Amino acid sequence: MVGSLVVGALWAMLPAYVPNNAAVIFGGGRPIDGGRTWGGRRLLGDGKTWRGTLAGTLAGTLLALVLNRAAPVVEGLVGFVLPTFPLAVGVALAFGAMLGDIGASFVKRRTGRERGAAFPGLDQLDFVVGALGLAALVAPAWFAATFPPLALVVVLAATPVLHLVTNGIAYLLRLKDEPW
Repeated sequence: MVGSLVVGALWAMLPAYVPNNAAVIFGGGRPIDGGRTWGGRRLLGDGKTWRGTLAGTLAGTLLALVLNRAAPVVEGLVGFVLPTFPLAVGVALAFGAMLGDIGASFVKRRTGRERGAAFPGLDQLDFVVGALGLAALVAPAWFAATFPPLALVVVLAATPVLHLVTNGIAYLLRLKDEPW
């Protein structure tokens, strides 16, 4: 029971976990804020680009479709049913993750933090809030069935650890300028 809860919750979050990594790898180009400022500070900064947002959303959505295909095989290995993703949910998880990260960038700029500056808590959970929020809006029944309260606890507890580990690896591979 605990194993299926943990694996199912993390499986359901995979389309939200991938977009920000894809945005780092495939991003760049024109910033979303177009260089605009508010209160003397950039709205978002150069790190939030249209290409990165599109790449992240596509990567997460494609992963959701791949997971749908892989689910029957993986279910045979783990011995329990895994969540699958209607297309709208795959897009919502991926785009919601990007929106959460964009929102965090806005908050960071308003609080005087520069691009790449640490903001503990926000850095690790911004994309989770965006992804889960948009998925709940787009598909409330899917969301309720996939993320009962204990599954949400698993996601909120495991994500900061996974986030720090994956960002540390990206930093060591020189894909990121900071390890958070």
